[in-house]
Amino acid sequence: MNILVTGGTGFIGRWVVGRLLKDGQKVWVIDNLANSSLDNLQEYQDNEHLQRVSIMDLKDREALTALFRDTAFDLCYHLAASINVQDSIDDPETTFNNDTLATFYLLEECKKQQVKLVFMSTCMVYARADDELGITEESPIKPASPYAGAKIAAENMVLSYYFAYGLPVVVVRPFNTYGPYQKTGGEGGVVAIFIHNKLKKEPLNIYGNGTQTRDLLYVEDCADFVVEAGYSDRLNGEIVNAGTGKDISINHLAELISGGQAPIHHIPHIHPQSEIQKLLCNFRKAEKTLSWTPRVTIEEGIKQTEKWIQSSFHKKGRAKS
Repeated sequence: MNILVTGGTGFIGRWVVGRLLKDGQKVWVIDNLANSSLDNLQEYQDNEHLQRVSIMDLKDREALTALFRDTAFDLCYHLAASINVQDSIDDPETTFNNDTLATFYLLEECKKQQVKLVFMSTCMVYARADDELGITEESPIKPASPYAGAKIAAENMVLSYYFAYGLPVVVVRPFNTYGPYQKTGGEGGVVAIFIHNKLKKEPLNIYGNGTQTRDLLYVEDCADFVVEAGYSDRLNGEIVNAGTGKDISINHLAELISGGQAPIHHIPHIHPQSEIQKLLCNFRKAEKTLSWTPRVTIEEGIKQTEKWIQSSFHKKGRAKS
């Protein structure tokens, strides 16, 4: 198939691209590099199935129209987005434009050629999990941040194109994803930041009291889920979750990562109103419709992520010397 991946040089995007190339698909990538790097795709630069990597912003409608005019795509994985919850509170307009408006522009192009669209949403659209059964696709949503609000708005636009125009679409809501290639600074996830700080012998800073929990999904498991959701016709017009079905408190996660090698500090939350106290995924729908289950445990995932962050330290060290 001819497949377009938006945000394909990003953290999850580069793993989705890798899986598609492994499957022998012809892949086009677009990204504005606002939160990523072409280096993330270096491993695939000589792959015969990687057709083109374009630096492009989805809000550039002229460039987007030209791309779809030049290539007949079969499938589009839409992963490009502003992803930082805290930044969205400080600057909601940028997040809305990147996550909602850009999605509308992409939908308009997909509609012209009936290109199936897989929309990457987030577990941050949900209200907290109230029991140990976890959050299902029917669980209550709560736009606790403009990031969540922009994603919900985009989800609804995506689903409206299924009902109004018959466009094949699926909305995927992965839970908190971590692993190699995730940023270790402010835009990164908690696992990458904690590992980075431990290796630097710096404190692991926890916002608030640390009792908030997360269902942490390893990035390769996430990429497999996203790709399979695009391959299957069984979820057209639907929303589907992916997670591990187990949550861990941020306090416990910090202890697991630090292993006593770095201090753990609790600091005031920047935007406590956006915090979701308990995130626990119920992924039965993905298991039933896609035969998908997560394979990587949190312990193994942390090990692989630490190995990658250590190797990136060495690369930076060699570059400086």
